[in-house]
Amino acid sequence: MFQKIFFTLLLLALVSCKNSESNEKDKIKAARWLLGNWENNAADGNLSETWKKVNDSTFQAQSYFIKEKDTLHFESITLQQKGEQLTYSATVKGQNNDKPVSFKLTTATEKQLVFENPKHDYPQKISYTQITPDSLVAKISGIQQGKPSSEQFSMKKTK
Repeated sequence: MFQKIFFTLLLLALVSCKNSESNEKDKIKAARWLLGNWENNAADGNLSETWKKVNDSTFQAQSYFIKEKDTLHFESITLQQKGEQLTYSATVKGQNNDKPVSFKLTTATEKQLVFENPKHDYPQKISYTQITPDSLVAKISGIQQGKPSSEQFSMKKTK
């Protein structure tokens, strides 16, 4: 009798551990549509983001804004899941002493990811919305110099 109870509990423990492991990285899996090369070519310059999978819990990206031959903006981004938390960390060259600023996932749907950091000067919110499999809109928003502000970038997938 004791052996049956022991093996039943052992089996339940193994099954529950297996389920939590498979569910553990679900948040980053939901962001797979970000992977690839994205571009926005506009009159004021070209924005590109390249997302790559590092491992089962981490994606990395590099984002450039280039006007003619000058790189006006460069940032490296890490999207990482630790436990149940998905965090977007951006390191912008020339800002915040070149240290990363983290934004926590606040909203996740099949086609949208929203990250927020209310303590950051600007932006306080970063969102990515998938429009089609090869187009997305990236948006930054928040309060800048005491006023609501936002910028939106429509991007096409190139690879």
